[in-house]
Amino acid sequence: MAYLFPSQEWVDAFRAALNKSEPYKVSAAKWEGDFYFVISPKGAIKEPVRFYMDLWHGECREAYIVEGDDDKKPEFEIEGTLAVFQQLFDHKLDPIRALVSRKLKLKGNLGKIMRSVKATLDLVNAAASVDTVYPEEA
Repeated sequence: MAYLFPSQEWVDAFRAALNKSEPYKVSAAKWEGDFYFVISPKGAIKEPVRFYMDLWHGECREAYIVEGDDDKKPEFEIEGTLAVFQQLFDHKLDPIRALVSRKLKLKGNLGKIMRSVKATLDLVNAAASVDTVYPEEA
């Protein structure tokens, strides 16, 4: 089954894929930190879409699309356009290169992420494993 990105169904499938990923469990065994991933408005995305992920020692404990205000204060926020996320999930763009080149905007400690490159790559691989469809450009 294909899941529309971004949607709650896609986030649920991503969480399941991440929690089944042995490479991620190993590479992120010492990771502690939560995220907002933000898809910025452009083309088919008319309003920002945020989803929250609580990543803890190789497991995603919680993940959801943020509706309205949210009481979380995540350690990181990563923002990019739909096209950038699609390039990441299609393995056409390296996530670290995307952060360093500012194709993805980061709020949070880049050094902490740079110390966990393998976990970052395994996270993107889990996202890439989800059968994903993207909204058409309007």
